[in-house]
Amino acid sequence: MSKKKYAVIGHPIGHTMSPFIHNRLFKLAGKEAEYSVMDIPCGELQKSYKEILYKLDGFNITIPHKTAIIPFLSSLDRKAEMYGSVNTVDANGKGYTTDPDGFVQALNSYGIKPNGNVVIVGTGGVARIMAFEAAKAGANITIAVRREDIHTVSALACEIMDKTIRPSISTCYIDRIEKLDKDIDLLVNATPVGMYPNPDNMVVNESIIEKSNVVFDAVYNPLETKLIKTAEKMGKTAIGGMSMLVWQAVESHRIWDGSVYDKNDIERLCEDAALELKKIF
Repeated sequence: MSKKKYAVIGHPIGHTMSPFIHNRLFKLAGKEAEYSVMDIPCGELQKSYKEILYKLDGFNITIPHKTAIIPFLSSLDRKAEMYGSVNTVDANGKGYTTDPDGFVQALNSYGIKPNGNVVIVGTGGVARIMAFEAAKAGANITIAVRREDIHTVSALACEIMDKTIRPSISTCYIDRIEKLDKDIDLLVNATPVGMYPNPDNMVVNESIIEKSNVVFDAVYNPLETKLIKTAEKMGKTAIGGMSMLVWQAVESHRIWDGSVYDKNDIERLCEDAALELKKIF
């Protein structure tokens, strides 16, 4: 039996943790497969798609192709259709998004659910996914944004209210979060603030972290952002983005070949991926 082939496509692809994570997952599942990286510029996606599908048994998609690839797919999974974003394609050309599963499973690995009073900072694709998942879990959601993004967040709030059952959602400016008259069960940074090469930046001030029970930062490079370090010093449960990255990869493998993994093995993979990231940067 020939070795199956998988890859991640994007542009520019640069340093990516995907090969390390996925090749380890194949090994854990006892699968003979190889995982590579394919840099596909935006203008070449359409002409490259059929060849990619022919050569590979499945693939992942990252920026900037998560939406652009949709017209070329044979069909969409329900979640991918709802989010309008695809990061996984199977051998038949069906598109999926595993980012929501990555977020929820990363929290679950710490015994946490995205409910209660949830504050999400940001309005991009990651923030959208997290807000929808929190709404589905019955959370009281506040989306905090910069003043110039108020129209974007208003549209997102309307979409969530239209697509979920009885959501509780409000919006505020980032510099007004501290005025919220409630404790925060889950604070989420869904922005690039604090990402390498600007690791000393933090999206909120310490007073917001102090009133939060759990802090989740979608940024995984560096592994411990200033937000995560500050939360840990305050004795808060702090979860970095590497866990989400690994768990969304786990869901890709379930789609590709039905693989199921032991939680302890995945936790160990998160730790090893963290060490590997340090070697790269």
